[in-house]
Amino acid sequence: MQAEVVKIKGMTCMGCVNSVKNVLEKIPGVSNTNVSLEQQQVTIEYDASKAHTDQFREAIKDAGFEVEN
Repeated sequence: MQAEVVKIKGMTCMGCVNSVKNVLEKIPGVSNTNVSLEQQQVTIEYDASKAHTDQFREAIKDAGFEVEN
């Protein structure tokens, strides 16, 4: 398993947190997500043979949030 931390802009409430968590956990290979509203980031644990960071960033953007570089 690998872990990736992605900074997110635009989360304002627990509904936003749940939206990010839901879209990421639908990606095959993602085993766990820890979304922090306070830190405006998500830590994603995943199997690198099944998922990659570009998928995470795209899913977050599709959910309506900005990803910081």
